[in-house]
Amino acid sequence: MAPRPPLPPFTAESAGQKARAAEDAWNSRDPERVSLAYTEQSRWRNRVEFFAGRPAIVDFLRRKWARELDYRLIKEVWSWGGSRIAVRFVYEWRDDSGGWFRSHGNENWEFDADGLMAERHASINDRPITESDRLFRWPAPGPRPADHPGLSGLGL
Repeated sequence: MAPRPPLPPFTAESAGQKARAAEDAWNSRDPERVSLAYTEQSRWRNRVEFFAGRPAIVDFLRRKWARELDYRLIKEVWSWGGSRIAVRFVYEWRDDSGGWFRSHGNENWEFDADGLMAERHASINDRPITESDRLFRWPAPGPRPADHPGLSGLGL
């Protein structure tokens, strides 16, 4: 597979580019597209699930987006160094009963030399919100508009 820039070691700018590319891909809600940013045997921890490999990533994302409807995500770099990036993120979604949630989390990422994510560790907490409390209202699926504030700009 071809390298996926930016490549480590990361700078503030390249870590931000990597986080925004991940955000845009996840907001596409296309599991196959998202999986291409990960190594063939990428290892994940997401909440209570532990798995590895692109097929498992695709299966996980299909299940996730079948349950988490109207999903919209914002990521923000927290720290970076060498081949690692830590991000914080918030996403909003609704369940099939119409209940809205805001999920807050942190991810630790480690990349290989080609810029593919080899490890992803995520910790996430869900908070019920009302529809009127929603802050992420751009058309979905699709990327967050360039003029939409990030997490710090929204006070999250």
